Amino acid sequence: MRAILVLIGLIALGVVAAMATGMLRFNQQQGASLPTVSVQAEGGQVPKYSAETGSVGIGNTARTVEVPTVEMKKATVVLPTIDLKQAPAASPTPAAK
Repeated sequence: MRAILVLIGLIALGVVAAMATGMLRFNQQQGASLPTVSVQAEGGQVPKYSAETGSVGIGNTARTVEVPTVEMKKATVVLPTIDLKQAPAASPTPAAK
């Protein structure tokens, strides 16, 4: 459940960021109207939107650059550890008589 909420939150942040940077723009093309309510309801009208998006070009270019070299050696280091213990499960309550 948390993963779904986190995913929805990240998507919402992505949409807000895209709108803030001008990569995504919504324009309302048609207004909304409420349905006429009587004994028999007639259909209403939902708003119509158009979305304009920016574009990003991705490509490759071959260039010669200086790259640092890495020397590997063995060393003993102290690493942190984490021990997790789950909370005890709740005991079922007896049925009321």
